[in-house]
Amino acid sequence: QVQLVESGGGLVQAGGSLRLSCAASGSIFRVNFMSWYRQAPGKQREFIAIITSGGSTNYADAVKGRFTISRDNAKNTVYLQMNSLKPEDTAVYYCYAVLNVGNYWGRGTQVTVSS
Repeated sequence: QVQLVESGGGLVQAGGSLRLSCAASGSIFRVNFMSWYRQAPGKQREFIAIITSGGSTNYADAVKGRFTISRDNAKNTVYLQMNSLKPEDTAVYYCYAVLNVGNYWGRGTQVTVSS
């Protein structure tokens, strides 16, 4: 059984930083790409960032220049370094992975940015 487990969320003041982690575990042979999404209260889930198995990245305009996605292939783990956080970044952040055995969502981690 495959699981994605996010960690690293919390409460931070505006301008601060957090680093999220998402570890994929289980019978995984290949991770094709991993990505981050977020969902704020009353809003739809939105794409934040993606990283391919080859290391190519792409970001939503709202976070470009502030967030950095990276991965450790040996650990099947993806990270999201979030700098210069704003109150509008407050949301539940979800990891999403496309693996050889299917597509999976994590359960999410709450990020709250106070003004």
